[in-house]
Amino acid sequence: MSFQNLGLIEPILKALETEGYSNPTPIQAQAIPQVLERRDLLGCAQTGTGKTAAFSLPVLQLLHERKVPHRHIRTLVLTPTRELAIQINDSLTAYGRNLHVGHTVIFGGVSQNPQTDALRKNPGILVATPGRLLDLMQQGYVDLSHLEIFILDEADRMLDMGFINDVKRVIAKLPPRKQTLFFSATMPPEIQKLADSLLHNPVKVEVTPPSSTVDKIDQSLYYTNRADKVKLLIHLLKELPIKNALVFTRTKHGADKVVRMLQKASISSSAIHGNKSQNQRQNALNNFKEGKIRILVATDIAARGIDIDELPYVFNCDLPEVPETYVHRIGRTGRAGLSGKSISFCDQEQLDEWKAIRKLIGKDIDIVQDHPFPMDTTVTPAPRPSPSNQSRPPRRDFRRR
Repeated sequence: MSFQNLGLIEPILKALETEGYSNPTPIQAQAIPQVLERRDLLGCAQTGTGKTAAFSLPVLQLLHERKVPHRHIRTLVLTPTRELAIQINDSLTAYGRNLHVGHTVIFGGVSQNPQTDALRKNPGILVATPGRLLDLMQQGYVDLSHLEIFILDEADRMLDMGFINDVKRVIAKLPPRKQTLFFSATMPPEIQKLADSLLHNPVKVEVTPPSSTVDKIDQSLYYTNRADKVKLLIHLLKELPIKNALVFTRTKHGADKVVRMLQKASISSSAIHGNKSQNQRQNALNNFKEGKIRILVATDIAARGIDIDELPYVFNCDLPEVPETYVHRIGRTGRAGLSGKSISFCDQEQLDEWKAIRKLIGKDIDIVQDHPFPMDTTVTPAPRPSPSNQSRPPRRDFRRR
């Protein structure tokens, strides 16, 4: 199937051709015709499945085909982070290059003046993060009374980051009659309840992330001690021809520690995670894309939605607790037909995680035995606490974006 089979108009097809896209992803093929028919839609899909185009392309077409001038905001895209908001706005620019549909993006952590100036031009599409949107609504800069299409992106991450109450406050201000597109990678009870309250007879589009990893990704594993992981990382970065790499850790503290040790070894690096300001995260990402730093260290939540072209290496300094996350992590490399390498470290306390990953992906992974920081097998790992003895996790900090 090609994009020409989905009912898209010629200006959008030309834009897609310019971008080098010919065939839609599964979520695009399923969602685009339904959105064009003005159906509510519930999309279950992770970042990287192509859902931005799944809603951007038909929404641009619907607004373009309207016979009235766009003197009001007709579409709102609500998304959790600055990085995702910028990415969506850039996609609207690319896909709508041959149309006359205005759009702008607003987010926190920067001066609001350029954003309020852009809002005065009455864009047809507004991409926003919850905190800044509410601020500008309260100041009278944003009028959503004429809204026709509402898109809630990454709903489960809104819950993760403590934004769900802000989202509900925004929804309370929207007109009751509208088309709603709701996207979430997972459906915890609170998100399912929110979807049920928003959607009217929706079409459900579900794209399960592939369990098998991309064949062009060369995967390898190093058994090592927890205390030696960063030493091993530094050794490999100095020994292998690695121009740049994305390194995953489980925790924010772990990401900062890796960066400190890399910088001490004269390896340029930055971290992105939830404790970093939006400016810090965006600067780190831009510096990495521009080659000003060699290594970007990230936690899973902070890295979600980041799209980096031609990324040759991904390191799992810590194995993820959820096996599917491993597939998502290493899928950052080997994109667009390019090859890539994934290197993972496993200590004694993560042997169960590695076993679960092996079972999920169903293929043999190269185990590198010859390296200077082998696992000490004489040490018995401490037993893990049973679920009944584990303490309740702390509540997440409330931070507006």
